[in-house]
Amino acid sequence: MIVERRLSAHLDWPLVAALVALTCVGLATIYSVTWNFKSGAPGREFWTQLYAVPVALAALGACLVVDYRTLAQRSPLIYAAVVAALLYVSFFGAIHGGARRWIPMFGVNLQPSEFARIALALILAAYFGDSRRAARSMTELATAAFAFGVLFFLIKRQPDLGMALTLAPILMAVIYLAGLRTKWLMIGLAVAALLSPIVWHYGISEYQRQRVVTSLDPAKDPLHEGYQQIQAKVTVGSGGLLGKGFQSGTEGRLGFLPAAHNDFVFSVLAEEHGFLGVLFVLGLYLFVILRSLDAAKLARDRLGAMLVVAIVSGFAFQVLYNITMSAGLAPVKGLTLPLMSYGGSSLVATFAGFGLILNVRMRRFTN
Repeated sequence: MIVERRLSAHLDWPLVAALVALTCVGLATIYSVTWNFKSGAPGREFWTQLYAVPVALAALGACLVVDYRTLAQRSPLIYAAVVAALLYVSFFGAIHGGARRWIPMFGVNLQPSEFARIALALILAAYFGDSRRAARSMTELATAAFAFGVLFFLIKRQPDLGMALTLAPILMAVIYLAGLRTKWLMIGLAVAALLSPIVWHYGISEYQRQRVVTSLDPAKDPLHEGYQQIQAKVTVGSGGLLGKGFQSGTEGRLGFLPAAHNDFVFSVLAEEHGFLGVLFVLGLYLFVILRSLDAAKLARDRLGAMLVVAIVSGFAFQVLYNITMSAGLAPVKGLTLPLMSYGGSSLVATFAGFGLILNVRMRRFTN
């Protein structure tokens, strides 16, 4: 189970370097936007994120040293543990901003929903990784949908619809690789279209409907629902080509852009480092995604390929949504930018997921 010397030689160091680089850019941005002029020091958020880095690296190492096939065999236990944590949060979790999402532990808040993507990716990859099983019958599709639905429901009721939606790309990626028939895909799309009016009226809350409507024309409610979207656009546009410089931004640091260290960290990056800084970060994210997909291509078995594609699908969806949201092109949701936004649980869970991806690539030569 422990990584042997011959296996460590196949560790994907360029991918590790890209992950660390994005984390450092995120730390620098949080440092800048939380800077306290009175005390002459960065805010608590920066130190919390900094302390989360060694924990995240330890999580990556833990998911790297144990063979991913062993973890897949234990996936029902991992899934059950995450479900149990989400159930605990539903009744006893800490409440912040009207949402019950966290478990206070050792002076920090653990967010179990961040680990739901890993649990879902593992259990679906383990289920369909068997070459004798494919997503071609209602029983198999229903089993996958049930595993997805339990996590989706528990996270949505916190409420955290944005985080719950990040599970959908994982489900779709795995069942597609598992041989989902085009007929079933078309039927699913048709059912989704027919149910959309019901979901619109009864499946989401009033404030969520208002956010969607306002995103189409933020000027209709510039002081309330449309405020964040308008300020995000202003922040991104004010950076120009080269940006205003590190710690020289105004929108984020002066409080005009809410949640600047969290949901809108990408907007602050654009303001301070401009279009060229944005291109650099987008290049790093693209490298991470493509390098991960290359690991899926090199995987020695179907299980490894499915696991990698599942993890990177959830990651890519979150990156794309946060960036389009920061540019004012998507409704505002509490969906952070992986590796860069403030959030210790998010950082640890993201590194753990990439530990599994590195695990699959590293073991492609084993029997």
